[in-house]
Amino acid sequence: MQVVLIIVSILLIAIVLLQSGKAESASNAITGGNDSLFANRKERGGELIISRITLGLGILFFVICLILGF
Repeated sequence: MQVVLIIVSILLIAIVLLQSGKAESASNAITGGNDSLFANRKERGGELIISRITLGLGILFFVICLILGF
């Protein structure tokens, strides 16, 4: 089970690095450039798939950690 956790961890790190940069809006919020802070931006195509894979891997990581904790 620990091997599965390591594999899921590596996949989660890789998929997070593949995501498009959303940090631009976060840095604008800190510096005061809030013109696009609340912009309604939908994910489409590959970005949506990567987002859903990230969510799935995150949930799987959490469940495996809970199982290994008991």
